[in-house]
Amino acid sequence: MVEPVPGSIDFAQEEGKILECWKKIDAFKTSLKLSKGKPRYTFYDGPPFATGLPHYGHILADTIKDIVTPYAHQNGFHVERRFGWDIHGLPVEYEIDKNLGIKGPEDVMKMGIANYNAECRKIFIRYAGDWETIVNRMGRWIDFENDYKTLYPWFMESIWWVFKQLFEKGLVYRGFKLMPFSTACSTPSSNFESGQNYKEVVDPAASHLTMSRQCLLSHGPLLHEHCRVILHFASTPRWTMFELKVSIMMEARLSALFKSGEEYEIVERFKGEVLKGKTHLPLFPYFQLKTSGSGTFRVLTDSFVTDEFGTGIVHQAPYFGEDDYRVCLAAGIISRDQEMIHVRSCFSYSVAAGY
Repeated sequence: MVEPVPGSIDFAQEEGKILECWKKIDAFKTSLKLSKGKPRYTFYDGPPFATGLPHYGHILADTIKDIVTPYAHQNGFHVERRFGWDIHGLPVEYEIDKNLGIKGPEDVMKMGIANYNAECRKIFIRYAGDWETIVNRMGRWIDFENDYKTLYPWFMESIWWVFKQLFEKGLVYRGFKLMPFSTACSTPSSNFESGQNYKEVVDPAASHLTMSRQCLLSHGPLLHEHCRVILHFASTPRWTMFELKVSIMMEARLSALFKSGEEYEIVERFKGEVLKGKTHLPLFPYFQLKTSGSGTFRVLTDSFVTDEFGTGIVHQAPYFGEDDYRVCLAAGIISRDQEMIHVRSCFSYSVAAGY
């Protein structure tokens, strides 16, 4: 029987009718009963964090998932689809810490790990109903009644089993990588989590490095004549420039620091590689005595420094930047087993000891 199409359609009303029809005939479970006994099609649905409502990213991913599973079902497979909740990681801990006024690991130990874990287990219930409503309105068929949670022992054991298979095949290696770190939770953070509240601020600091007299002698008479040569490594506003005879920086960045060419005079041009290996006086006295003669405070070169920002000269902080760590490690300035920063973001004793 063909029903006449009305002149205008209320899509919201039609959506409600379809959802009600699916609920009445239990469409999803009925489809699973009809496909029972057919070859299984395994689909792992990556679980969302349990600490918030669905956003555009979730809806986009769910749309893609809902293309794969119905297609497999319609091609003769039995496709079980179970919803999941990610209850591990910092998002859950952050919410619990905020609610309970926890400032660090010491507060967790006072409260007791068992009690802390119990609070974490409760959090997913807060948004479960909203998730089910929104996912159903998308038209996605998935089982919320038999959902899984990453805190289940069988789930964690399955992850360890997979890791063991990789390890036994020689596919696991040990390495070192600089990562964002939560000093409150004493654990690494993902780049996504760290970028959620990332803000750029204007820093009024004007920093400089002074090159040593010995290294200037090796370059030529010009630098020797003006012994106090400054390497600018910050986007220093022109009104805070130091009163110097000679300053070294990238020529392409002069326009970012000066309004016109009348404010400066170029006395010599040379490639940045000329400065490679030249020593400079440290900004702070830390390690100055300990590393005397080791070449620690010297100029390095690397392709990650571009002419798009700053002055073309960048101070290296090997424990706070991924490129900094890579460059300083390759140059032998640091080693993998050095520990300069504690988990609470305080400098270690070795920093003071090098004073």
